[in-house]
Amino acid sequence: MAAHPFLSDAWIEAAREVRESFADRLPAPVADVSVNLIVTDGPDGSSVEAHLATHSGALDVELGHVGAPDATITVDHETARVLLVSRDPAAAMQAFMSGRIQVEGDVIRVMALQAGPADLELAEEIAAALEAITD
Repeated sequence: MAAHPFLSDAWIEAAREVRESFADRLPAPVADVSVNLIVTDGPDGSSVEAHLATHSGALDVELGHVGAPDATITVDHETARVLLVSRDPAAAMQAFMSGRIQVEGDVIRVMALQAGPADLELAEEIAAALEAITD
């Protein structure tokens, strides 16, 4: 797969393909949650609006917001890249503590999403696939 700038239209399409390639191996979500995401400060100054939802029994990630989310997370572009591609827990904690990750709403429900795949090998495969599509 070709690499694309993080959160560009081409990257989002490639990320959808990555998600589909792992769909049959992912465990069911541990909580019924919907979270709106706002990624600010893109390279061209733009913002991206997306959402995560588990109501279907799978983790759905897509563009646009859902009505009445459990929470809304606002994060800058570079921090989003660290969270989604680099998956550096120390950097994520530092970003949260310094206010670069802002959560409005039910923080406990957001934390339920952190469980992720219990299979560490699978989590590493997914991370490597996302890293491979990211320029």
